[in-house]
Amino acid sequence: MNTTIDPTLPQRANASLAEPSPAAGPVAHTLALSELQDLSHPTNKPALVDLASPLHQIKTRLQVCVGEVVVTVGELLAAKEHQVFVLDRAVEQPVDILLEGKVIARGQLMAVEDQFAVRITELPIPLKP
Repeated sequence: MNTTIDPTLPQRANASLAEPSPAAGPVAHTLALSELQDLSHPTNKPALVDLASPLHQIKTRLQVCVGEVVVTVGELLAAKEHQVFVLDRAVEQPVDILLEGKVIARGQLMAVEDQFAVRITELPIPLKP
């Protein structure tokens, strides 16, 4: 079986993508290979870093867990003001830092002015900038 490749195929494909019909909706820009940076050259930043930078602006919520205690619903309903529940963690132990309910780091609970804060002391996987 013989196969021939039409050398104008990439040009025709790009031309058809660049000129969509009015009913096609939003226009997407197709990058040609020549537009991508040479990733093997050490002074060039990878193109994906520039494209991904808006992701650095997405906000997420971190939670800090200082410990847990198991109680019955009856004990909880019987709780009074000033009731003390002893947690399962010692004061000197690190606290868990959670993202979406998963522990991503551990840290030391501190105070900054009149607010609680946490200093990261353990990262199982280094966070990338």
